[in-house]
Amino acid sequence: MKKAFRLLIPFLLFAIIPVISHAQVFPSQQYGQLFHKVEMSKIFKDSKTFTDMIALHPPKEIMKRYNAEKDQPNFNLKKFVFNNFKLPATKQTHFKSHKRSSLVKHINRLWPVLTRSPDSIHQLSSLIPLPYPYVVPGGRFREIYYWDSYFTILGLWHSHQISLIEDMVNNFAYLINSYGFIPNGNRTYYLTRSQPPFFPLMVEVLAKAKHNPHILVKYLPEMQKEYDFWMKGSGSLVHPFTAERNVVRLDGEVYLNRYWDSSDRPRPESFREDSLLARHSKRNPTDLYRNLRAAAESGWDFSSRWLADKKSLSSIVTTQIVPADLNSLLYHYEKTLSKAYKMKGDSNKAAEYEKKAEKRKIGIQKYCWDPQLHTFTDYNFKKEKSTGVISAACLYPLFFHIANDAEAKQTAHIVRLSLLKDGGIVTTTNFTGQQWDKPNGWAPLQWIAYKGLMNYGFKSLAREIRKRWMNVNQRVFHKTGKMMEKYNVVDPYVKAGGGEYALQDGFGWTNGVYMQFEATKE
Repeated sequence: MKKAFRLLIPFLLFAIIPVISHAQVFPSQQYGQLFHKVEMSKIFKDSKTFTDMIALHPPKEIMKRYNAEKDQPNFNLKKFVFNNFKLPATKQTHFKSHKRSSLVKHINRLWPVLTRSPDSIHQLSSLIPLPYPYVVPGGRFREIYYWDSYFTILGLWHSHQISLIEDMVNNFAYLINSYGFIPNGNRTYYLTRSQPPFFPLMVEVLAKAKHNPHILVKYLPEMQKEYDFWMKGSGSLVHPFTAERNVVRLDGEVYLNRYWDSSDRPRPESFREDSLLARHSKRNPTDLYRNLRAAAESGWDFSSRWLADKKSLSSIVTTQIVPADLNSLLYHYEKTLSKAYKMKGDSNKAAEYEKKAEKRKIGIQKYCWDPQLHTFTDYNFKKEKSTGVISAACLYPLFFHIANDAEAKQTAHIVRLSLLKDGGIVTTTNFTGQQWDKPNGWAPLQWIAYKGLMNYGFKSLAREIRKRWMNVNQRVFHKTGKMMEKYNVVDPYVKAGGGEYALQDGFGWTNGVYMQFEATKE
């Protein structure tokens, strides 16, 4: 009976957790003038803090109090906030790292610290409750994040945390079934965008971990729904070099994708930063906000990849760009759907998605291969030319076996010439002060690079990237006792910087990639 009840629990959780509507708990909408005042007054160093706070009273009651008190001579805004909101709960732990221990041992001890139990329902919080346990990145990132989770899952696999992997996959399936897509993270203010579509890769890891390839069929309905989200609007595109939502139609009948966000307002979690940028920019504010949000969907927030002048954030044009990495991911999505439909016995659907994948592959090679730079780059479909930015995204077509041998060879040469540094591969070759640019390196890009280069036989280069990255992880850990969100790979003895917030430690995907590298024997 106990076993039967335990098996029933997930279904009960799906039934009792309601889908919270966007309007109900979207902080910047609920609290209007109060939200604006709190964020612009910089009561908190991090703009994300107030958006994550939990109201102690219904929003209408709080706003009534605010309007009654705000013009009083002795009104104290910070005191008002703490009288009406509480900081989100943090997991109480007595965890203490041991700098002399092995990193593998440290990471295995850290997983429980980063793991969250199924969420309770709180109508006055921006958190979207999830029915299963999940791993958060760490630091200011108190919720699950979409593309981070794939790299975290790689580490969980090698830590033999198979049930936790399944829990995380089930949480993402739940989000797809609830909203039609996977939000950036499980916060209501992320419900206007997604992140790089790694869901089928997570399902593949689960299938391998459980030695059951037919798990692809189990999650086929959710994969189909998410793919449809990314392709929504394609049927309305009649003319070449036009776009609708996440879809771009290029010459002929080539359909590729871009990053997009359905809102054109400042991001609630970065409200002050976005508002000040708009104030000092000559841009149309709504156009600027949309492009900032689209870059947040990419996960590369922010990078010279999205900047028209390759240096200033105010020139951001993310929605004009067809990214090499996003389209490589969607090529893999189409290949995975084809494989899953074939397993299911639907040969027509399998053939349909195989054809879509081949058309996308041709499109990637036509529009994202830059013959002058000898590597894959992003394509600006408004200007009808390459962006000219060399970045680690050039390795995604190798990771997914899209590149031909000549393209792979030239890309490997560019990686060695321009991206390989003392601590691994740098994110781009441009120094802008943005965190997804030089001199920073990020864990997911090291794994993409390693695996992509190994796919085409560039083993020595791949191993060199792996060795240098693991060395910088180890050096920083033995000095600080921490795994970081990102690292300075140009000078591994200098702390990484850039971005809108302080350097975070924890850290989910860094742990995951290190564990993957440690377990890789090639």
